[in-house]
Amino acid sequence: MDPKNSANVGDRINETWMNAPERPVSLSSRNACLVHIYPTGPSMGTRYTIGDAPLILGRATDCDIRINDHSVSRSHARIQPGADGFYAVDLQSTNGTYVNDIPASMYKLKDGDYLRVGNCIYRFLMGGNVEAEYHEEIYRLTIIDGLTEIHNKRYLMEFLDRELARSSRYDRPLSLLICDIDRFKSINDRFGHLGGDFVLRELANRIKGNIRKEELFARYGGEEFAVVLPETKQDGALILAERLCKVINQTPFVFENETFEVTISGGLATTQGKANITPMELIRRSDEKLYQAKEEGRNRVCI
Repeated sequence: MDPKNSANVGDRINETWMNAPERPVSLSSRNACLVHIYPTGPSMGTRYTIGDAPLILGRATDCDIRINDHSVSRSHARIQPGADGFYAVDLQSTNGTYVNDIPASMYKLKDGDYLRVGNCIYRFLMGGNVEAEYHEEIYRLTIIDGLTEIHNKRYLMEFLDRELARSSRYDRPLSLLICDIDRFKSINDRFGHLGGDFVLRELANRIKGNIRKEELFARYGGEEFAVVLPETKQDGALILAERLCKVINQTPFVFENETFEVTISGGLATTQGKANITPMELIRRSDEKLYQAKEEGRNRVCI
């Protein structure tokens, strides 16, 4: 693609490139690429090689990486080869370009950075081991949710199956909390899917700091999350669940300079390990209690 078609980034950025030292003969030898990690679907895991020419991301049909999503501008961002690496450059897009969730008009990419263009997230890989890193990233996508960077439903089910077997074998307690964001549809209606995604990421970040390494925090699906608590009886699980509700509710969320409250409801189920129970049965019990929490007014946990 002719770089002239994507040159309206502002005088400051253009001047930077004009004054930059002459770049090496070949940047493609650096083996850089972008990997699509979110949203999930047929494109997940797709690798886009970055070479000597600028790479344009956008909704227009002539973009190098075409993203058919209304949150993406026609010419949204450019990956620009530079003398010392590759830069992500925002092309005055409507919703902005972000690197590691930080707004980036022009940002030098480092190996492992996350590039967000509208509703889509890419992982930037660069270096001598990029092929190994790519395959490692593909594996990560099978167990990690690309948006929230916590474990996904597949890993949750495997972990829960193992821990239930251990609970039954050694007659040990295990608790499962399933929580759901209250009135999440109204958040999406108010702020769009970008705002909804922000809430999901922020909620995951707040909860992660309260989960011990032997426990599991995972995205169950949509706006539902799950916490598996091995060696935890009902009373202890309830204390944690109520603390998580406060962690979410006590500090307002801020998106595009608008402040709003978010609450969660939870359903808690516990097994004492005296009888075999399947993951789906324990999930069903948690779901029933979650539904009860919603019926009783939300922003609470039922057991």
